[in-house]
Amino acid sequence: MLVEALLALGIFGVLSSCLPQRRGDYGDKNVTQHLTFKSDGSFQISVFEDLHFGENAWESWGHEQDINTVKVMESVLERESPDLVVFNGDLITGENAFADNSTAYIDQMVAPLVQRGLRWASTYGNHDYDYNISGEQILKRERRWPNSLTQNMVPGRKAGVSNYYLAVFPHECEDWEQCRQPPELILWFFDSRGGFYQGELDANGNRVGQPGWVDTRAVEWFQAANARLRASFGHSIPSLAFVHIPTNASLALQEQRGVDPHRQPGINADRPLAQQALGWCPDGTNAPGCYYGGQDVPFMQALTTTPGLVALFSGHDHGDTWCYRWDGLVPGMTVAGNGLNLCFGQHSGYGGYGDWIRGARQISVSRQTLKDSWEADTWIRLESGDVVGAVSLNASYGRDVYPETPDTHTHCPTCIYPAREAAFRAKQAEPQSRAKVLGEYRQPAMLSLFHKYFAAISHPRHRDMN
Repeated sequence: MLVEALLALGIFGVLSSCLPQRRGDYGDKNVTQHLTFKSDGSFQISVFEDLHFGENAWESWGHEQDINTVKVMESVLERESPDLVVFNGDLITGENAFADNSTAYIDQMVAPLVQRGLRWASTYGNHDYDYNISGEQILKRERRWPNSLTQNMVPGRKAGVSNYYLAVFPHECEDWEQCRQPPELILWFFDSRGGFYQGELDANGNRVGQPGWVDTRAVEWFQAANARLRASFGHSIPSLAFVHIPTNASLALQEQRGVDPHRQPGINADRPLAQQALGWCPDGTNAPGCYYGGQDVPFMQALTTTPGLVALFSGHDHGDTWCYRWDGLVPGMTVAGNGLNLCFGQHSGYGGYGDWIRGARQISVSRQTLKDSWEADTWIRLESGDVVGAVSLNASYGRDVYPETPDTHTHCPTCIYPAREAAFRAKQAEPQSRAKVLGEYRQPAMLSLFHKYFAAISHPRHRDMN
């Protein structure tokens, strides 16, 4: 009966479809298998986000940024032993991408994982969608590697690409053909979209903006798939979720309740943070003057009515690294929290705005704890090797007291930036500057002065400037 249930849910199909032909000469260790807990009952995830590969590839410093980003990944992976790596959006700086090689940076990004035989799963961010690049292209490139578990389970262009789930089974299921046990953890991945539609210009020759929130089609799929899982196995399976752009709940908690450095340890430099549907109108247009359209409300409602969902992990705001337990109705919100933890990771790449120290959030769960109380432990491993922001996402999180996370900054050691670029980076590193940008413009393409500048010079009509 269990096998039939798994087949009906498509879990067998999902796992078998994660086995493209092997590419390269890295040995049998790279044959992708289904996800299982370790023999000690633990399962660990390393989250790299906002890597921004391919930024200004025509400049020497662009190449150096990518080299140093790989060094960040190497440093983290030398000290952690994840069972899965999650790339949580903005893998590539799409506004700088050329049509003929826009996804080639994926090979550079995954090399440290392929060499270690590690599996990964991705969400796509707003910078992964632009005139010369799309999530579909990135997924196709990812799937050339046998370790990629990234999927697309929601059809239709408007739903985005990286909407899917992965199941984590007991350790006893290492021999998949002999396994007859249900999954003990579900990992949900959502595409918050944003950026621009590939190859499209409006009547004025401007790129056409893509909505920046989890589409209702993806929300409906999530609710239906979750209901089928509960019905098939007779109980709610503990889960974690990943999306690039945070929901409006994160902004409300930041502004209305405030981030306590000892109860929600982490950097809190991006104030206000940039949430889903920012710069959009309630009618779905992105006309000037609109601040927040509210289109992420269905997604938030679905999250807060999902039993067993421990936390939602986001990126996007490079200067925020905290976790917050969302309880009750926050002023200005229409959706009440149910104890769901909303977490940011750590800016992992040397591309993108800001010079906060790079690193990767780690998430650790155990089979027994998930059965008893739906909890997780999480910390950030920095490129320096240090660990900061270690917390337990349990029933008392938000009341427990932790050490404050230091606001440390690093600079690309081998990058020589021109004066204009250096000025943009210095300006963007100031929280007051970013708040001013958000307050004055409230448009998706203008949330970062840095990316606004480079979007202009990398536009297809301005290639002669490069």
